[in-house]
Amino acid sequence: MDKHQAFDGSRRAALAAAGAFALGTALQSWSALAQDGTAKTRIGVIGSGHIGGTIGGLWVKAGHPVLFSSRHPEELKELVTGLGSLAQAGSVADAIGFGDALFIAVPYGALPQIGRDYANVIKGKVLLDACNAVPARDGAIAEEVERDGIGITSAKYLPGARLVRAFNTLSYAIFAREANRPAPRLAVPIAGDDPEAVQMAAILVRDAGFDPVVVGKLADARSFQRGHPGYGQAVTAAELKQKLSL
Repeated sequence: MDKHQAFDGSRRAALAAAGAFALGTALQSWSALAQDGTAKTRIGVIGSGHIGGTIGGLWVKAGHPVLFSSRHPEELKELVTGLGSLAQAGSVADAIGFGDALFIAVPYGALPQIGRDYANVIKGKVLLDACNAVPARDGAIAEEVERDGIGITSAKYLPGARLVRAFNTLSYAIFAREANRPAPRLAVPIAGDDPEAVQMAAILVRDAGFDPVVVGKLADARSFQRGHPGYGQAVTAAELKQKLSL
């Protein structure tokens, strides 16, 4: 290796370290502001059906700017008009570019293609993943999820994203009905490998009107995927922790 190659390698490493430091500092600053109620996060929603539309709508009502996306953004006009000036519609690329945090709620079989198409732009983004693998709809990837766990599988197909599993355990109708109810609030289990991303996700869960329950790492998200003990539990945080032996 010559001096120029060594210098270039050192420079790239320094830039990467500086970028990681800047992102970490920004998240810490955001977290401090969020805890005193002053931070508002730009959120890009990928897949604006029942779950994406419902949870995104709750964030709009909490004061967060949200860009809803789908393959046919013109079909989202009624949704965003009803939510007011903080809501807008666009393409998936628009949502990813817009969001300081992302929320994905699409059929699970679409994840590999999304990961391939947007690998460069989701890298480093906090991404809340609400997708569920349904064998009859999603095919072989559902078998992979059951074998390896949904957190590990999602991370495989969405490489580089700061992934947190969230909002996958209940129907949109329950989320819509139970949001911001009097204490004790409805529990939403979450799991992720990146502590700062998990912290951001927990605050966004609270802003949507629920109590976050941190279950553990992405590998632990298996405990609340379809067919497992934490799935379908419309319970309080204390009750969910008991069910999952946390």
